[in-house]
Order: sequence, then structure tokens, then C-alpha cells
Amino acid sequence: MNATSDGIPVRRPLTSNGYALDPRADRLGRLKAVTPEELGDRDALSSRFARDGYLYLPGFLDAATVLDFRRHYFSALAGSGLTRAGTDPGEGIAADPADVDRGRLRTSLFREVVPSAEYEALCRHPRLVAFFQWLLGEDALHLHRRKIIRHVGPGETGIGTATQAHYDLVYLREGTDRVVSAWIPLGDVPVSRGPLVYLEGSHRVTLRQEAEGTLRRPAASLTADLPALADAYDARWLVTDFTAGDVMIHNAHIIHASLDNRDPDGVFRLSTDIRYQAAAQPVDRRWQNHWHDEDGL
Repeated sequence: MNATSDGIPVRRPLTSNGYALDPRADRLGRLKAVTPEELGDRDALSSRFARDGYLYLPGFLDAATVLDFRRHYFSALAGSGLTRAGTDPGEGIAADPADVDRGRLRTSLFREVVPSAEYEALCRHPRLVAFFQWLLGEDALHLHRRKIIRHVGPGETGIGTATQAHYDLVYLREGTDRVVSAWIPLGDVPVSRGPLVYLEGSHRVTLRQEAEGTLRRPAASLTADLPALADAYDARWLVTDFTAGDVMIHNAHIIHASLDNRDPDGVFRLSTDIRYQAAAQPVDRRWQNHWHDEDGL
């Protein structure tokens, strides 16, 4: 077991879409967790959110609630052969991809899981709703109906397997830029399992360039080459080991991506990302249908 310059334990170099992240102290660091004291101070938390562009909330949700949904998800897809035969679906241990019935998988995912009451209940968890009301200072909130849930198998590498570097406003141009995202790991997601990573301070650059009109607006992602982007911004990629119950909150301008899943035990990374905003602000209408991987967004 090795460690990065910031003490992050890794079995091998961290990669994203096959690109190895630079482990030096000026290119790789650790996400800073919100403390219990900060969690009770709205002014302090709002200032921190504006400063950092993200809020890392360890143990925010009850782990059992998250793990129950993880079991629901993989149980619903088990008929496709997604998880290894003879294992507990809740563990999310990947089967051989060649044995997966892709048609049945897609039918179960988009017709059963995505529109399910269980998924909606998780995304509208009372603690999440109350937190966004408190953080945004708004009682009336809007949850975008297009909520994305992803499983990423171990060993999937190469361009397009991990989430490429982007900031959310690129995909949400027709609504408010004050939309706020929550990324929720549905189970433990250590760095070896491919969590989200954030480019430190990048929201300040994109905010300034958006205001000045000098940003070359990408149609989608910025790049798959995370090391080169860190050099271009002279910034660090921030990472951490997530556990079930953790929640990441981020604004629409911070650049983020995901690592490759290189889990040695063959476990899927499962996560969801959802978006809340004040109901009174403009809503991107394209995001008001259930997510489908062929919806063009």
C-alpha cells in the first residue's frame, strides 16, 4: 500500500479514463470535510461554499438507508446478470461483462429503477430537503426530475468510462446558475472504486470567465486528461475515500470528474447525482423528464 503526498492511501496510481493523476503535493490533495460545528452555522457554511465551491458532508445520511437502496438497485437489475451469480446483490460484485444481458439491464434500469418510488424517496430524503432549504434560504425548492444514477464496473478503463472533467452549468444553460448538485455515493466508494474528484478553486476561474464572456463554452466535457487540466489551472485534484452516508454538495461552476474503478475485489461503484434549486428561479425544462442515457443531455 502506497500513499500520495497528502497521505491518501492507494494501492496503485489513481487514474481517470486511463490518465494517471500526478501525485505531487501541488497537483493532488484531500477534500476538506465540514465539521459538526460548521454544519450548525449557516453563515459559516455559506461562506465556505462560496469559497470552496463544494461541501463534503461525511455521514450526513443514515448509512443503513443508503445501503438499503443499494440492495434495492442491484436486486432490481440482478435478472440481467449484472452481479456475480451466488453473491448477495447488495454487495454489488460485478459479473463478467460478457455475461450481462444489456437489453434486460436497460429495461430494468430505465423502466423500473429510475422512475421508482424508492429512488424518489432517497432523493427527497427529509434531511436532504431540509438542508437545501436551510443552505439556500428558501422554503420552496425544486428537485430536477432528471436524476442520474450510475454503476461503474471494476476494470473499465479508457476514454469514456469515467466521467470526464466538466462543470454542471455546461449542461444546465437554460435555467438558473444557482442550481446546486448533490453527489451521493450509494455504498462505500474509496479512491480505488472511482469516486468524484474536484479541481481546487476552479469555480472561481469559470465564474470570472463566464462573467467576462471570455470562456470558450464547451458543448459537454472539458477533457478526459485530468493531469493536463490540473497543469493548465495550476491546481490540485481533491479526492477522498467516501463511505455510505456521505454526501457531496457542489455548485454549478466547479470542475469535477471521476476516477477509474480499479477495485481489487470487483465491486461496482454506485452513485447518484441530483440537483436542487429555489423554485422561484428559472428552471431548465430539458431536465424535467426522467433520466435516460439517450435523452441527448
